[in-house]
This record gives sequence, C-alpha cells and structure tokens, in this order.
Amino acid sequence: MMAGFGHTTRKHPRSRSRTRSRSGPDSATLGIIGVICAVAGFLVLGIILGPAAIVCGWLAMGRRWNGARPVPALIAVVLGAIDTVLAVIWIAGSAAPGGMMF
Repeated sequence: MMAGFGHTTRKHPRSRSRTRSRSGPDSATLGIIGVICAVAGFLVLGIILGPAAIVCGWLAMGRRWNGARPVPALIAVVLGAIDTVLAVIWIAGSAAPGGMMF
C-alpha cells in the first residue's frame, strides 16, 4: 500500500464536493438566468420566456418547493408566472372578436 504523504482522502470518499455533477450551471447562475428571462419576457416573447424563467427558477431551487430558497430563484418563478399569465391574457384578448384587448 502506498503512503498518503499526509493527505487523508479516504476519510470522506463520498462528500458532496466529489459527487456533485459539474456538467451544468449552478443554482445561482440558473436563478440569475431565470430573472433575466422573466424581465425580458415582459418586453418581448412573454409566452416563451415566462415558462423558461419558471423552469430556471425551479431548477435553481433544487427542484423542491420547500426548504431554503435562493432569492433570485424565487423571483424568477414569481415573475415568470406573472409574465406567462399576462401573455396568455394578451393572446386571448387579441384573439377576441374586434381584435382589441379592452
């Protein structure tokens, strides 16, 4: 058996830092992307960017609705939901007879 030279790597072989996947963006980045999508969705393409903001926020929260939530992720979910609802109302209003929302 080889000597460890003072490095104790076998104490916690399955710690979070070793088993966490590094292939995708972290939760802080997803939360910020979700907020950007939600704010941009108020200006253009709300029907697409609103659900994208909800998904990014949900993934940033760790796919759970309970427990501690990062603030940007929660903002992304709430603004994305508002954005989606407003886009659906706008589309339904423009499809009504007369073509005017109000």
